[in-house]
Amino acid sequence: MVEVRQSTIINAPIEEVWAILRDFNGHDRWHPAIASSEIDGGEPADAVGAVRHFRLADGGELREQLLALSDKDRRLSYCLLEAPLPLMGYVASIRLKPVTDGNATFWEWRSEFHPPAHRRDELVKLVAEDIYRAGFAAIRNLLGRRDVPTPEARPVPAIMPPGPTSVAPRSIPTPSILAPPLGAKETTRAILVERYGGPDVLQLKDIALPPPAPNEVRIRHTAIGVNFIDVYCRTGFFDLLQPPGVPGMEAAGVIEAMGPAISGLSVGDRVAYACPPVGAYAERRNMTADLLVRLSDDISDETAAASLLKGVSASFLLHEVHAVRPGEVVLVHAAAGGIGQLLVQWARHLGATVIATVSSDDKARIVERLGAHHIIVYSREDFSEAVIRLTAGAGADVIYDAVGADTFAGSLAALAVRGHLVSFGQASGPVGSWDIDRFASRSITLSRPNYSHYTDTPEKLAPHVDRFFAALRQRAVRIAQPVAYSLAKAADAHRDLEARRTSGALVLLP
Repeated sequence: MVEVRQSTIINAPIEEVWAILRDFNGHDRWHPAIASSEIDGGEPADAVGAVRHFRLADGGELREQLLALSDKDRRLSYCLLEAPLPLMGYVASIRLKPVTDGNATFWEWRSEFHPPAHRRDELVKLVAEDIYRAGFAAIRNLLGRRDVPTPEARPVPAIMPPGPTSVAPRSIPTPSILAPPLGAKETTRAILVERYGGPDVLQLKDIALPPPAPNEVRIRHTAIGVNFIDVYCRTGFFDLLQPPGVPGMEAAGVIEAMGPAISGLSVGDRVAYACPPVGAYAERRNMTADLLVRLSDDISDETAAASLLKGVSASFLLHEVHAVRPGEVVLVHAAAGGIGQLLVQWARHLGATVIATVSSDDKARIVERLGAHHIIVYSREDFSEAVIRLTAGAGADVIYDAVGADTFAGSLAALAVRGHLVSFGQASGPVGSWDIDRFASRSITLSRPNYSHYTDTPEKLAPHVDRFFAALRQRAVRIAQPVAYSLAKAADAHRDLEARRTSGALVLLP
């Protein structure tokens, strides 16, 4: 995590400065970076929870939510919901104080966020200079006091935690898929990311499609899986994708051409994959043959594209990272999500008592039908207290947590003695730094598995694919019909996924 904090003195009464800053929808009238702004749903601009949607002068779009506003203390705080840059977990606050020896205002503006390590300096500089210092200057201009000498802004360096951050591991750097050069003989339509950012950077373009290399096959996609890791690639939080490049790690389709070194596969075979390199958001692509999975007639293309990555993940989470045993208490966060639904069903099939957390009653009904023994709607109940109550004080033996920042502390509190926390995602942001000495009080074990470390060779991947397909055939797990979007609507799929408006799996149809 980094903290950016700057302060300045505005030579104007505090009431005048506060009247401008408290208008959560008024920054387009004074900040030079903002071209236009509106409040979603027509909510009052000063209502806590209001979401402002604004367009930057450079064309980018952001959404921010008001978290707190106090006229008495003259302070407000807000968080970033959607941005064209990887400012993960961005929370900012503005605080005003009257200057005691004059009719001026002390203004502090600070924020915390989790940048990807390779872009930390760039993003800290952007926040400190393009947002804060530019904002200070703009307010001075607005108040018409540019001729009054003012103290210089007092920058405070970014503060890094003393230990290593918990930025998720990066796995396999891959080459980008480039836009078609002049004279390219063959092209395909694909979702191209030309710069890191929000969903709007997902643009349907024609890109070059060279002949397959000797060890590659060309696949005509019929269905493409959408996963949260695609969001991390789009924003630059993971560097699996280097712009310009095509996101996506999961798809199913038909082989339509092969390199000369391929054996054991034929043109016309139905195949699927769920692994790097990225590039699945395309009508057609070339793919190394080693990690392809041949599909049998009883596995549909949409089912494979919607579930292979999640199914393989569930397999190694439940059988390798923590081998679930009959009688154990298993807690699954985000249980109505794509992988959450698989974990609930499969853990129950393995004989565990399953506790599921969800965000709404609608999602509670979904996981109830999947067989969860206990369901906690965490938006109205403290889940860690509920787990302790449901287990008569014992706690959960293993917790599968893909939520990250919002649930990590509660998960630790809900574990049993010698409990195991499997943190395999960070939908709400990275978990930050923790003192592992605290884990000793209950001999807690923590795992942070990386998908590629369990799947990057055919020998590692095959057992999980076989186990998952067997579970499907035995109906130990069932896959709901995925929500489908056209390939051109990939941005809409990302928006719905990030806003948690979805349950189950999403697919793109070329």
